[in-house]
Amino acid sequence: MSSTAIYVVGLGASTPVGRNAWSSAAAVRAGISGFTQHPYMIDTAGEPMCAAIAPWLDIDITGVERFKALLFPAIDQALAPIAEAQSPRPRTALSLGLPGQRPGLPGNFQPMLMNALAEKYRSTFASVAAFPNGHAAGLLALEAAARQLVQGAFDACVVAGVDSYLEPETLEWLEACDQLHGAGPLNNAWGFIPGEAAGAILVMRHEFVVRLRLQPLARLLGLGSAFEPKRIKTETVCIGEGLTQAFRTALQALPEGVKVADVYCDMNGEPYRGDEYGFTCLRTKEYFESVSDFVAPADCWGDVSAASGPLYVGLAAIAGSKNYSNGNVAFVWASSEGGERAASILEVRRSV
Repeated sequence: MSSTAIYVVGLGASTPVGRNAWSSAAAVRAGISGFTQHPYMIDTAGEPMCAAIAPWLDIDITGVERFKALLFPAIDQALAPIAEAQSPRPRTALSLGLPGQRPGLPGNFQPMLMNALAEKYRSTFASVAAFPNGHAAGLLALEAAARQLVQGAFDACVVAGVDSYLEPETLEWLEACDQLHGAGPLNNAWGFIPGEAAGAILVMRHEFVVRLRLQPLARLLGLGSAFEPKRIKTETVCIGEGLTQAFRTALQALPEGVKVADVYCDMNGEPYRGDEYGFTCLRTKEYFESVSDFVAPADCWGDVSAASGPLYVGLAAIAGSKNYSNGNVAFVWASSEGGERAASILEVRRSV
């Protein structure tokens, strides 16, 4: 293990298909769908809206309370490897991916959630940072965390993301934007299924991995981020320039002679995402065993936006530990409506 390397040592998740990272990964591996009819939201065709809803949460839990109910268990699970650590405990931070402002979220959403985090984890986290950037937020949070860990600002960091599209105003907005998946002549067969989830990973410097005698699940090799100006909901055509830049930056860390074997991404059925990835693949295909062989968990737990990055890292790490990954190197990427693009490359630990 390199003395400057960053390792993934803990996982947490709350999704429509599982209440922790391991059960969620098993459901995705099996292709289990968490899609269901919304109990009271009706689309313009007069049919119940389809959504991926956490079945263990009452639909009447809304707003910040719903985000807390998803997020807090995921953070607690990720912290488990150091929960019993003796003094001196690793200096730990929280780097959190959140949705950007949109209909259905109150204007004070982020301050309310951050205050709730401060109240619950006052003695746990030395610092908390938020990245309200939608789909790419979790990987942007990971990039910031890795930078701080390498610089020695902290010994460990929980990188988390949380999102829920289930507020009525949010669902109506998605339908008005022609992004809500639905059947019938008045609806969009190429939209996405709105979901909700939280994901969390515990990343740690080499020194404390050794000191606490932890078994790493994965090693962070590289990260990349960029901005795409030709975005959805603009009068432009995206040809993957921003995503290509993010890919190339992350792929610089790929060991010589090694190709990426596993890809996890936020493709959700929207054509523009497929087009963007297609253009990016044409420019970077030499780095991959098979660019068309990817895992898109949105077909199980719906589009979970800001929760995506940490969940994908968890899926890659678990696939390695259970020996169903295609190889030792995994790649995750995410693409935000606001233009943010982010990617990460990981070396996963396979059992022998």
